[in-house]
Amino acid sequence: MVSQGKNIKNNFKDLGLREKITNQLAVSGYKQPTLVQKKVIPVILSGKDVVVESQTGTGKTAAFALPTIQSLFCKNNKTKKKKIKILILTPTRELAEQVCASYRKYGLNTGLKAMPVYGGANIRLQIKHLKKGVDVISATPGRLLDHIDRRTINLTAVETIILDEADRMLDMGFVHDIRLILAALPELTQNILISATYSKEIRQLAKGFTNDAVKITIKSSKQSEQLINQFFWEVKTKSDKIKVLLSIIEKFNFNQVLIFTRTKFGAEKLGRRLAMLKMKVDIIHGNKQQKQRKKSLTRFRERIIDILVATDVAARGLDIEQLPCVINYDVPNQPDDYIHRIGRTGRAGQKGVAISISSLEERKWIKNIENRLKLKIKKITKYISFDHNQKSNPKNPKKVKKKKTSKNLKV
Repeated sequence: MVSQGKNIKNNFKDLGLREKITNQLAVSGYKQPTLVQKKVIPVILSGKDVVVESQTGTGKTAAFALPTIQSLFCKNNKTKKKKIKILILTPTRELAEQVCASYRKYGLNTGLKAMPVYGGANIRLQIKHLKKGVDVISATPGRLLDHIDRRTINLTAVETIILDEADRMLDMGFVHDIRLILAALPELTQNILISATYSKEIRQLAKGFTNDAVKITIKSSKQSEQLINQFFWEVKTKSDKIKVLLSIIEKFNFNQVLIFTRTKFGAEKLGRRLAMLKMKVDIIHGNKQQKQRKKSLTRFRERIIDILVATDVAARGLDIEQLPCVINYDVPNQPDDYIHRIGRTGRAGQKGVAISISSLEERKWIKNIENRLKLKIKKITKYISFDHNQKSNPKNPKKVKKKKTSKNLKV
């Protein structure tokens, strides 16, 4: 595995993308590639295997979607019926939907057909669409294996395989399913592995999955520190959390808030309490049917609702443009979960705020997160403004006059 050097190209055309794709990017509001896109796109276009380590919110989906779309249509395939050429494996339904939506957006003028394949959806309808022919599928491992066992999917023409959020798939116990799927695929493929972390287990998976891969690492802890202003608010008892949450919602004019809880029960309880207070809120967690989850995410994206209460099912694959604030109502006990939660804000160069409401018992998890990110999360009180440009460390609230507290988030 070789490492990738510096890349100084500053626009999408210089990266080797064709005019049809760059024009669509311009229409979609993309001005300049992110760092991960600068480094990854030329390597994928060269046909090499790639292993990418980069945190969430850095533009990884476009980094693999754009060059694979171009490669797909550079081959001038004249067959009447489309065959699956690109396969993306994802850990969650939401991410499968998000990746599929990205392919459709970037390939809008290419005639590309993409579809998500995941459990909880009507399998007969999926079979119907697969029979008509598609170019790209983004799939969760379990449902894809179901199709393979039923012989309702043809993967013999696959040319590119992408393991997206590979670390999360390992965490969810999908490694055996992944190996079964890989065994059912053609041998001569371009293999791309995307992961937010690079643990020993990921290294082992990458070694078996890729061949002489280019390893690209984007160190983004500084980016997170710059783009996401991170705070924690300490409470003495868990019952005080709701008071703090309501204070944050009342005093600061966030147009959207994504709130994370640790459990499904906790999400339901909190969501219903906020709804009783006449707030526009929806709830998503693993026990919700996929149709309900999709509807809630759509309502949140379209700003029909202001607040979405969720478990970690929404920590990956949820892309909300310019989401200003993420609140950890329950602090996650794993730093990587924290990284993915707060990564829903501060995406693609935008700025955001992340607030964790920490009980005394959860303080140790804040310390673990600080050690992982190598930064100090600011402790705040009701006297502190959530101004992204604030540089002082508010340990002494007396130094911050109450009249400076802003009701608007300045990011």
